[in-house]
Amino acid sequence: MENKLRMYNTLSRKVEQFVPKEEGKVAMYTCGPTVYHFAHIGNLRSYIMEDLLEKTLRYIGYDVKRVMNITDVGHLSSDADTGEDKMLKGAKREHKSVMEIAKFYTDAFFGDCGDLNIKTPDVVEPATNCISEFIHVIEGLMEKGYAYESGGNIYFDTSKLKEYYVLSNHSEEELLVGVREDVDEDVNKRNKTDFVLWFTKSKFDSQELKWESPWGTGYPGWHIECSCISMKHLGEYMDIHCGGVDNIFPHHTNEIAQSEAYLGHKWCNYWFHVHHLNDKSGKMSKSKGEFLTLSLLKSKGYDPKVYRLFCLQSHYRKPLEFSYEALDNIGAAYEKLVRRIGTLKKEGQVDQERFGYYRERFQEALCDDLNSSMAITVLYDMLKEDMSDATKHALAESFDQVLGLDLTVAYRMKEAEGEVDPETESYILAKIEERKAAKKEKNFALADQIRSELLEKGIVLEDTREGVKWKKA
Repeated sequence: MENKLRMYNTLSRKVEQFVPKEEGKVAMYTCGPTVYHFAHIGNLRSYIMEDLLEKTLRYIGYDVKRVMNITDVGHLSSDADTGEDKMLKGAKREHKSVMEIAKFYTDAFFGDCGDLNIKTPDVVEPATNCISEFIHVIEGLMEKGYAYESGGNIYFDTSKLKEYYVLSNHSEEELLVGVREDVDEDVNKRNKTDFVLWFTKSKFDSQELKWESPWGTGYPGWHIECSCISMKHLGEYMDIHCGGVDNIFPHHTNEIAQSEAYLGHKWCNYWFHVHHLNDKSGKMSKSKGEFLTLSLLKSKGYDPKVYRLFCLQSHYRKPLEFSYEALDNIGAAYEKLVRRIGTLKKEGQVDQERFGYYRERFQEALCDDLNSSMAITVLYDMLKEDMSDATKHALAESFDQVLGLDLTVAYRMKEAEGEVDPETESYILAKIEERKAAKKEKNFALADQIRSELLEKGIVLEDTREGVKWKKA
């Protein structure tokens, strides 16, 4: 590899040099969405940063196979096997079947991913496709003495493990602090941390999706699906497992427990977790009632790539606070950036020495635990340097293989949609500022005159909460 990636590994709790099991190849797994509702922009931050990781690995020369599950059964409203099945909850909310809900929100999720230039993983597998694989692994766990039947359900016995908390580095007492008192305790469990592998006598009489199994008619628990889907497509070993920090416990902890108990060896060497997106009131979630979706941002006039850039400007291991003001600032920076790149002349000789120098700097930033903010700084530094347009354009095109911001095409796309040349745009913006000053001085006649002048030139002004916007009539 041209550069060696150094990344933070949740398993070791330190930044390590990445070394795949098979030289030149990476087996990568991403925890996919539970498709009972739209993804909120906090969810999408994780997928953007996981996309950045995959594209970085490809950029520095690895052959990557990335697998992602779609959870369409078995994920309860609490990640710890209590509450209502999220899919059933979605079906009740919209008076549709579970599979209709799954299809609609799977399509919506990939629509969002497309808008954000998130590459679709090489394999996308719904949990409902893999029932036979789940049953096979659960049977193996029972034969090995790691699982037991109680109250009609099959549970994983965490007491059989020496290091159940290896990923989270917490004690049982710490993890149980703050557990909601209104959650029913599962009296069938031998230990508090045991988790369901297969439900048969569920409290959900209306559970729509059920299958025959050696233990009776039922359906799988949430945690078993990722282990089995990854083994099905990546084999017994995996290099990198991705997810949000809220997946660390219990979901990823349980995945490690059942996978390594079944396989009899270490399963995954590197664990990659993306931190929360917060608003002023705290972590973003669907349980708050109204939640922010990409569609909502688009309806307010924001380009999805602006949200992608907003995420890339921050490190994946730091909490990121969302505000419209911050997004507006990023939006203005994005417009200037793509206009600058869009006016570069592609024709001419590429200076291979300068191209190599900046490509190396860009890779170094990414290989430093995915320092996307520094990578973007390299982009700006490159644009300031005195070198040919052709070289700058080639570098922007190269960097965009990872950044996914449509750097070399966004400006042309806007022109095709009827936007104006830079000189005319400068004139419009100056007139908007002049009108703004007139309104401040309460000279409303002048403000109206400026609006009329622009309208005569085919430009419509619109006063919005985010400020004055303009478009061609």
